[in-house]
Amino acid sequence: MANRLTFYIFFLLCLCLGLLCVVFVTYWNAVWRGGFAWDGSSLQFNWHPVFMVTGLVVLYGFAAVLYRIPYTWRYDKTPWKLLHAGTLLLAFIFSILGLCAVFDFHNANNTPNLYSLHSWIGICTVALFALQWAAGFSAFLLPWTPVDIRKVTKPLHVWMGSIILVMSIISCISGINEKLFFVLKANVNGTRPYASLPPEAVFVNTFGVLIVAFGLVVLRILYNLKWQRPDPSSDGDGYRVSIIIKRLPGSSSGCIFVVVFALIT
Repeated sequence: MANRLTFYIFFLLCLCLGLLCVVFVTYWNAVWRGGFAWDGSSLQFNWHPVFMVTGLVVLYGFAAVLYRIPYTWRYDKTPWKLLHAGTLLLAFIFSILGLCAVFDFHNANNTPNLYSLHSWIGICTVALFALQWAAGFSAFLLPWTPVDIRKVTKPLHVWMGSIILVMSIISCISGINEKLFFVLKANVNGTRPYASLPPEAVFVNTFGVLIVAFGLVVLRILYNLKWQRPDPSSDGDGYRVSIIIKRLPGSSSGCIFVVVFALIT
């Protein structure tokens, strides 16, 4: 009981931190950066951090901890697999929208694409995310995937999922810092330099700390062995054909059999 209570405390903390991250990134771009548009201006760029943080960090983190909720353990795993995959797909869609926003902004303003370390890490993260989702769908949701392949794939899937989350956080933190260096300069549009820690810098630095804290809580939940789903046999959940051969009663020769095919989920 105490173990489950501790889990739900961490889970509640995870939800609160994730929602705070979305609120902070939206407020920052709506208030300090002027709002949103889709017209090739800097207001279009403002969608980029909102979509990337919401999708690549928050929704991704929420999807990662779904299997750890003790409430789900009493039910069949298939619906939770679908929810996990669906949430990750939504996170991926947000990520693609975030990339569209920044690429379109760069192209409209003749700004080079993919020249910074932030952009390199970010595009690699999204590419790995796409591969991870496709591999996870193939291994765990297609009914004809062999159980042995699922058992071999699961540890790699979990490990790669954690790596992608860490890369997402690194990408977001580096992007936030890069943005602040660009916009907070002395005597530019009436702003104070980043080094003097104006209110926007304090707010956004706090936002960065929230992202790191969210990632640490997610990883803490994922790597606590006591919070893992207790039915290891469910790793091979899926569909398989079981063949049962029985001899009919009264068959003296033993040559009359019934072959029963059972579809097991």
